[in-house]
Amino acid sequence: MKSIRQLLTVAAGAALAISASVAAPAQAAAVDPVTASPYLYQWGNVPSATSVMSASGVKAFTLAFILSDGTCNPKWDGQRELTGADATLIKNIRAAGGEVIPSFGGWSGNKLGQFCSSPTALAAAYQKVIDAYQLKAIDIDIEAQEFENNAVQDRVLGALKIVKQKNPSVKTVITMPTARSGPNSWGQRLITQGKALDAGVDVWSVMPFNFGSGGDMVASTKSAVDGLQQRLKAAFGWSDDEAYRRAGLSSMNGKTDTGETVTGANFAAIKDYAAGKHLGRFTFWATNRDRDCGGSSSDCSGIPQGTWEFTKIVASYTG
Repeated sequence: MKSIRQLLTVAAGAALAISASVAAPAQAAAVDPVTASPYLYQWGNVPSATSVMSASGVKAFTLAFILSDGTCNPKWDGQRELTGADATLIKNIRAAGGEVIPSFGGWSGNKLGQFCSSPTALAAAYQKVIDAYQLKAIDIDIEAQEFENNAVQDRVLGALKIVKQKNPSVKTVITMPTARSGPNSWGQRLITQGKALDAGVDVWSVMPFNFGSGGDMVASTKSAVDGLQQRLKAAFGWSDDEAYRRAGLSSMNGKTDTGETVTGANFAAIKDYAAGKHLGRFTFWATNRDRDCGGSSSDCSGIPQGTWEFTKIVASYTG
């Protein structure tokens, strides 16, 4: 039989254990930055990322863009060091329970794929950013000079293979232009070479806009992604389901660069399609434009809409 002192000691220990369990915060679920992360860029009338998170429920952003500084060295927009305001932005997003996926490339500026002389050198540039922010994923927005060049395409794919070998848990995304029917000849080559070089890309995503004319943007988006899925299935031998899960889309809210229009209702219908196919990525360009205003095309969508309407739709996407 235990003494009174022993019983009191046991009781005190139990009380401390209960107190500790109550006081300890619940472990937050890990945020996947790939599946649902609208683009956010740091120029023009930039919204507060944490305010957008609070208002929309979105948990992740695709941060644009990492470019070359004229050498094989990565900088934000080719100008800002990896330390500084952008590092603080990432810290603040994470402190609010979110996550990021930096995007390399874009339409304009100097691309690392051009200025790095080999897959190994390019992989080292990607790795510098991965290490700087302890990343879970990276997005390669391959356009213009990086996209329409066989040697540069292969350099990017070779670099991504090295990145995946060194960082098996880091997801890699390729985002590329598309025709209404799916990837054009450059995109088709990129996918075929991705298989041939064993690049290990996790998600292949298309940008179904800027087709050069108007039309039904919901139907055009579906046909573009269906075309992507068929190319992935043919190249990698995946099932229909797996090919859709390894596919993604990045739309554009409101008025596109070529005068097309994607309304909030359109985007909601595109989200329903993406959810039905379980696409691996669903996003848009860009949260900065996700508001109704009379400003420039970089600051608003150009259509009547609710503030953060498109971002809220992305926030509701679960894959």
